Parts: sequence; C-alpha cells; structure tokens
Amino acid sequence: MSPIDVKIEDGIATVCINRPERKNALSVAATNGLTDAWEKIEADDSIRAAILTSADCGVFCAGLDLKEATQIARDEGVDILSKMRDPFHETMRACKKPIIAAMTGSLMAGGMMLTLNCDLRVGLKGTKVGITEVKIGRGSPWASPALSMLPQPILMEIVLTGDLMPIERLHEYGFTNYIEDTPDAVRARAFDLAKRIASAAPLSVVAAKGSVRATMDLGCAGGLEEGKRLHEVVYASNDAIEGPKAFAEKRAPVWTGT
Repeated sequence: MSPIDVKIEDGIATVCINRPERKNALSVAATNGLTDAWEKIEADDSIRAAILTSADCGVFCAGLDLKEATQIARDEGVDILSKMRDPFHETMRACKKPIIAAMTGSLMAGGMMLTLNCDLRVGLKGTKVGITEVKIGRGSPWASPALSMLPQPILMEIVLTGDLMPIERLHEYGFTNYIEDTPDAVRARAFDLAKRIASAAPLSVVAAKGSVRATMDLGCAGGLEEGKRLHEVVYASNDAIEGPKAFAEKRAPVWTGT
C-alpha cells in the first residue's frame, strides 16, 4: 500500500497521507511521496487546487516517523533527513496552486510544518496542535513563517514549550479558516473551498496566491512590486477580457487560462 494517495477530480487534487497505523507519521517513503505529488500537481495545468488530508486515526500527522528515524540512525549511522529528497517540504511551499489543509485530527511537529505550507486550513473540533521538537531534541526552522499566521507570544509559547494547544484557541487567532465537528465535515468543507477556487480564473488565482506569499516573504514594499509583476500576465490574458464580458452578458465565464 502506498503511503501517499493522490486522486484528481474536477480540477482538484486530493493528496492523502495513508499511514493510520503510524498516526500518519512522515517516513522516508511518505515524505518522498509527498514531494512527488507536489511536483506532479505543479506540472499539471488541469489541476486548479489541491487538498492535503490523511487517513482517519485521530491524528492528521504526527510529524517525523521517530521509530524509522531511530532504526536508520542505528543501522546506517545517518539522520533520517538525509534519506529524504525534500525534508523541509520546500517543493510544497513553492507550489503555485492553492493548497487546503483538511486536518482530520490532531497535528504536531512535521504535521504542523505541512499545514504551514498550506494556504487555507480546516480543522477538527476537539483536536490539538503543536510544534513538539524541543521535547525530543529535534528542530523547527520551518516554523518561522508562522509568525505571519499567529501572534508572536503564541508562536513563542508553542515552539519553546513544545506543548499542544487546543485547535479552538488557535482558531481564535485566525490560524484556521473553519473548524468542523467530524472528519467527513472537515473534508467536505475543504472540498467546497477547493471547488470555489477551481471555478475562478486560473491565472488570477495563481497570481493572487503568489502576491500574498511574496508579501509574507519580502515585506509590504517588496511584495507589492512582486505582486504587480505576477499580475502582468493576468491583465494581458484572454481571461481578463472574458470575465467582464461574461459579467455584462449575465452568464458564467469560460476560463481558458490564457
């Protein structure tokens, strides 16, 4: 059984971590499988949005597979990260397609890293969230972007204590778009968001995500300049003509992505 399942339907790719027996922890195979998935999604122009979810087991993703890490260190004398093509999931972060996290359980460590790379997040009521690396002697250099998603004192509490927080508390700070009562409701909400994104003008969606990400990375002034550059292709496109025309004719637009 593959640790990563990918399904494509109506322009939406659903990526599922399928390791419930290990709390959907990130093994070498699972991490490399995720890298493969994001590369394929980025290269497929028919895909307009993606959802990241996992098999139901009460945990969305427990982070690094510590049992496998221990075995690799014992048998091969190397750190598990050296076996991964993209250990910090930078391929996912660079993906131009919007990614929605359908978090159907608690998440910690690398599970939090994955959700930080997503653009929208839907959580499950009654679950917990945290960055637990300080409790096990690992590290979280990938956590810095969370400073644009959470207040600084809250992020400091998370990374310095390693404690898990109720998702309801983080929802109050705007970390999640929605929290739902059941895993199925989490996935349904994520799919509804993905459908709405997939129905929008594709060039505009890519440029919109790129502009927000650029502002996160470069600051307001740099982000504004990069955003204007990213939108040049939008304003010069056929879709920029089709949108107003469809509005005037009171019909649904037909996007070509050109």
